[in-house]
Amino acid sequence: MRQLVIGGLLAATILYPLAAADPAAEIRLVLDQQQAAWNRGDARGFMEGYAAADSTTFVSSSGVLRGHARVLARYLERYPTREKMGRLVFSELEIQPLCSDSASVIGRWNLERTPQAGGRAGGVFTLLFRRAPSGWKILLDHTSSSP
Repeated sequence: MRQLVIGGLLAATILYPLAAADPAAEIRLVLDQQQAAWNRGDARGFMEGYAAADSTTFVSSSGVLRGHARVLARYLERYPTREKMGRLVFSELEIQPLCSDSASVIGRWNLERTPQAGGRAGGVFTLLFRRAPSGWKILLDHTSSSP
């Protein structure tokens, strides 16, 4: 009986944090970390928010791009310097859990840059997140720019 009680307590201790986890707060933390990485000029750090998989997908007016390495290459090509990256702000975030390991996010992005670096830019995005052993990761990013 004692082993059963100890085993039950151990299981409750291990499982409680998973049950008590707040997906929206965890996803917001990933987005905060991405924003911070971007704002220090770290595109590779920004990409840590994405699943490191060939199936990771980025959709924009330029088309569909698949693969973590290809998405990273796109960011490095489009934003080769800290000045071109500018200062990124995510806002108006709507985080919607879909099930225990998936969620969607709708939000706005704004990029402040000098006119020489491309000027202001912004738009909206939709993200599909999946909880992985390493934490919440973006599987699909559909980003559009506002005129």
